[in-house]
Amino acid sequence: MNNKFDALKDDDSGDHDQNEENSTQKDGEKEKNDRDKPQSISKRKAVVPGPAEHPLQYNYTFWYSRRTPGRPTSSQSYEQNIKQIGTFASVEQFWRFYSHMVRPGDLTGHSDFHLFKEGIKPMWEDDANKNGGKWIIRLRKGLASRCWENLILAMLGEQFMVGEEICGAVVSVRFQEDIISIWNKTASDQATTARIRDTLRRVLNLPPNTIMEYKTHTDSIKDNSSFRNTKIAL
Repeated sequence: MNNKFDALKDDDSGDHDQNEENSTQKDGEKEKNDRDKPQSISKRKAVVPGPAEHPLQYNYTFWYSRRTPGRPTSSQSYEQNIKQIGTFASVEQFWRFYSHMVRPGDLTGHSDFHLFKEGIKPMWEDDANKNGGKWIIRLRKGLASRCWENLILAMLGEQFMVGEEICGAVVSVRFQEDIISIWNKTASDQATTARIRDTLRRVLNLPPNTIMEYKTHTDSIKDNSSFRNTKIAL
């Protein structure tokens, strides 16, 4: 899988024809015509690998979010703020998206990129995430772009070897530091979380003294709720 990624890294050909957010004019006209029908078809087309493309084991979706720092968010406001970039099913489709995206190191403000399996929202409360957690690595400025690329290539290339446990990955750009994390389904499975940790160390080539924190999404929800209540009390 890595060889496929390396070979196609510079493949910038074609538009985002699998981008769910960018429909063609023809599709737009069809949707308009179907809108008033009793049972109008509003489902998006399934994203599939193109001819001669290299399929991934799972479809994935890129998301982007940006918010005002220091302001706690409810799950509802967070969901409204997060934007879906598009979904891909093959190595080639991934590179078409990725080659047009700003690198994390070039983002400003309080911004996040998320890459999750299709159908899983990058939210603690999502059914696929609610019993899980994430490994968190805090990075000094200047490392986010390289670490993010290495992390998502390892994820897409199924290097973690933990079955269906991986849900997605996040890179969070902050003022003083950047943070990357990888989310898995089952926080209580210590063998799985340990394997993810060890694979992270390897694919990111982390120094032995790197601090890695595992946090359950249940704890994240509690912390966010406590912070919000404290701000209200003040």
